[in-house]
Amino acid sequence: MQADQVRAVVTGGVSGLGLAVARRLVADGGKVALLDLNDDKGAAAVAELGQDRAHYYRIDVTDEAAVARTLDQARQALGGLNLAVSCAGILGAGRVLGKEGPMPLDGFARTVMVNLVGSFNVAKAAANLFQHNEAGEDGERGVIVNTASVAAWEGQIGQAAYSASKAGVVGMTLPMARELARFGIRVMTIAPGVFWTPMVDGMPEAVQQSLAATIPFPARLGRPEEYAETVAFILRNRYLNGETIRLDGATRLAAK
Repeated sequence: MQADQVRAVVTGGVSGLGLAVARRLVADGGKVALLDLNDDKGAAAVAELGQDRAHYYRIDVTDEAAVARTLDQARQALGGLNLAVSCAGILGAGRVLGKEGPMPLDGFARTVMVNLVGSFNVAKAAANLFQHNEAGEDGERGVIVNTASVAAWEGQIGQAAYSASKAGVVGMTLPMARELARFGIRVMTIAPGVFWTPMVDGMPEAVQQSLAATIPFPARLGRPEEYAETVAFILRNRYLNGETIRLDGATRLAAK
């Protein structure tokens, strides 16, 4: 896919990994629709990226009808739609048996709903639109990129819900890619390690340094721009399909 032909929806697009992706896509000549729940940051992002290049939509990714409607609106506003990047997610931390008793089931369910069901909801709505695109080189009509986490394999204590949700994202990557192949739609997942995001920014400096010390090389936290570069690489290389790419500096999460 040519960079200047990219017309993308990015969930979680007004901060962290999502905003980094939006910046990269626009810098390369593409146009983006930012889907998120923070109106102030949404307005700031559109102002930064340019109203001719970016649009903001307030949306809950777990709302089936709203997502389908919003993606169609984005397609019209952008003059097409051929990329969906899901970066919206919540940490959902909590022990199975905590100090206050067993984890409330609604907390577990909410984490799975946002991280897994939300990603699927956006992917299937995007694929429904992509299938009608004119076929490009190799017959490609669109690309879906989901976000998992290294916690999908090495979840820490307190991450049962988060790890389950991200493992689900990894698990649906290949079957979805196989099914959508006949439409010329690729499906990829990126599994970041510990990245500089608003979530990490709120941690004490000592905790940040401790996290960085666990990463073999480079011995630092990942940069959102490196996630965005991975999305750009996926777009350039059409032979990448049905796979999850770990982006983690060779780190492996400890139990706690």
